[in-house]
Amino acid sequence: MRIERSLTLRALLVVAHPLDNAFAKAAAARIRVTLESRGIEVDIIDLYADDFDPRLTGVERRGYFTAPYDSQAVAGYVARLRLAEKLVFVFPQWWFNVPAILKGFFDRVLVPGVAFDHASGGGALIPRLTHVGALWVVSSTGAPWWVTRWVMGDPVRRQIGRGIKPLLSRKASFRMLTLYDMDRMTRKRAGAFLDRLEQAFRRF
Repeated sequence: MRIERSLTLRALLVVAHPLDNAFAKAAAARIRVTLESRGIEVDIIDLYADDFDPRLTGVERRGYFTAPYDSQAVAGYVARLRLAEKLVFVFPQWWFNVPAILKGFFDRVLVPGVAFDHASGGGALIPRLTHVGALWVVSSTGAPWWVTRWVMGDPVRRQIGRGIKPLLSRKASFRMLTLYDMDRMTRKRAGAFLDRLEQAFRRF
């Protein structure tokens, strides 16, 4: 499928948090303002506001290795992903993982024919998101950084950095910006992190 692209860069922000006053929503808002100030077109998918169903259906699973894969059930999300040239996931880490609704987005939208193709006879996946030149992750976790990294092995970084990033352009940048120790958060620390996000996304 040929995708028509404008001269304006497009960034897709996928946000996963059920509360409107959550830090993830504040982070997404700061990122949006920063990118738009640079002339980047920003599209935000708020999975909870959309009431996105994260459950991979039986029909979807049975057709997973059938070409062409039928992604019509999530066609709107697929279309928006195909237009994106930069991709950002914004979410809290729960049980050292992404929220279930975001995992469902991975399961149902990053599918064959959209994010990758199956190689003939098996083997490594063939990337299809090669138009995406940046994948950044903005998250928070209640645990201190050393628990997340040393005790748990930073599972979110491994899942997204090693699982999703290879489906993008080979030159795509990957970065994780994580606010640790959320259970003992202060307004000062939260504000400083938002300022850090703004500085980072000025170079996104």
